[in-house]
Amino acid sequence: MTSGEDARSALRQAPRRRGLPVVGATMAYVRDPLKMMREQYDAYGAVSEIDFVGGVWTLLIGPDACAAALTNKDKAFANGPGWGQLVGPFFDRGLMLLDFEEHHAHRRLMQEAFTRPRLAAYTAALGPAIAAGLDAWQPGPDFQVYPALKELTLDLATQVFMGGAELAAPGEIEKVNRAFVACVQAATAIVRLPIPGTRWGRALAGRRLLEEFLGRHLASKRDHPGDDLFSVLCALRDEDGSGLGDQDVVKHVIFLLMAAHDTSTITVTTMMRHLGAHPEWRERLRAEAADLPDCPDLDQLDRLESFDLVMKECLRLVPPVPVLARRTVKETEVLGVRIPAGRLVSVMLHYGHHMDEYWPDPERFDPERFAPHRREDKVHRHAWEPFGGGVHKCLGMAFAGAEVKLIVHQLLRRFEWAVDADYRDRLNYHSLPFPADGQPVDLRPRERTPA
Repeated sequence: MTSGEDARSALRQAPRRRGLPVVGATMAYVRDPLKMMREQYDAYGAVSEIDFVGGVWTLLIGPDACAAALTNKDKAFANGPGWGQLVGPFFDRGLMLLDFEEHHAHRRLMQEAFTRPRLAAYTAALGPAIAAGLDAWQPGPDFQVYPALKELTLDLATQVFMGGAELAAPGEIEKVNRAFVACVQAATAIVRLPIPGTRWGRALAGRRLLEEFLGRHLASKRDHPGDDLFSVLCALRDEDGSGLGDQDVVKHVIFLLMAAHDTSTITVTTMMRHLGAHPEWRERLRAEAADLPDCPDLDQLDRLESFDLVMKECLRLVPPVPVLARRTVKETEVLGVRIPAGRLVSVMLHYGHHMDEYWPDPERFDPERFAPHRREDKVHRHAWEPFGGGVHKCLGMAFAGAEVKLIVHQLLRRFEWAVDADYRDRLNYHSLPFPADGQPVDLRPRERTPA
């Protein structure tokens, strides 16, 4: 027996959690993913197997196990065939679904769309667009935060990423929004056939709508580029003068639009919920930004330290992407457990954000965890990973941070709001987490004083 065979024979087999045929633990995850992860970790350890979404998956739970897939030192974990199992037909060839050399080439090219000067330009465009969107809000005692923010962030993505809502015909933005929702919600579909009316069927129709919508404007963006992301992607060139083909541009824009508006919506929604329940933090943020204009620039936003603390804590409590999908392209091992080639793998980052080994009183809202004198996120390199890690770490996280801070800043200047002390998150996990009840708050206009 060779040394390699000796090493493989010493590996443990992952323990298997049995469940209902086909469905497995899917519904347990949808009902309460954190509870499901905690029970799985306590009963089976950091690496285990489970029946989930119609197949057998290996679960990596906790920062030590998740780190193996994020760092991916032996290049055993691939994004494309992992995410492809869940949402492949709907976000095909988006940056998140590319791997290895191809991913490196596309990411290196697309980094030019997120340089500091470009982020400053996007930020300058976001400010007035946020103001215009918030002007349309109708405050009240039972204001539904989530749908209002989702409409706002999709409008922002349309303007900053695509160059303006004028690209859309009347009523078309609402159809685009529904198409994105359908594509994301297909991740937990049990029936994965092109049957009209099913979750999978609605997602396929949504993808066709998005491709038609963007494809209709592609030629004009190439011929008459602006400063929006759509135009930037059309114009990108590497050192050899090569750029992205038409189909790649459309596919990257679809993915980036989804990533930009969905994750920002979830983060701002969580921040409004906790700032409404913790007025001392709401007033701390308001005081920190009191001397800024309605539309701060990127440098001014970078200096809002308390905004950063609250945003990071909200990303810890409710990470917009609670799990990552991978598939092994060869046999590998994690923490002494064998994972065969071709295995679907779920990297469950969410649980690491709530482990009391790393976060004292983890369910408590405590932004000071991230302050310089504590830095609980540094106890383990992978204890806090809301943007993923390794070569697939979110390319747009700086843009997302600027957008979130701009929105919260203008909310604080315009409104007072409160959240009932007895309110509990009623998050729906059929896709990315969102409050099933719309997250009601008591929203009131605030007398505004000029900066």
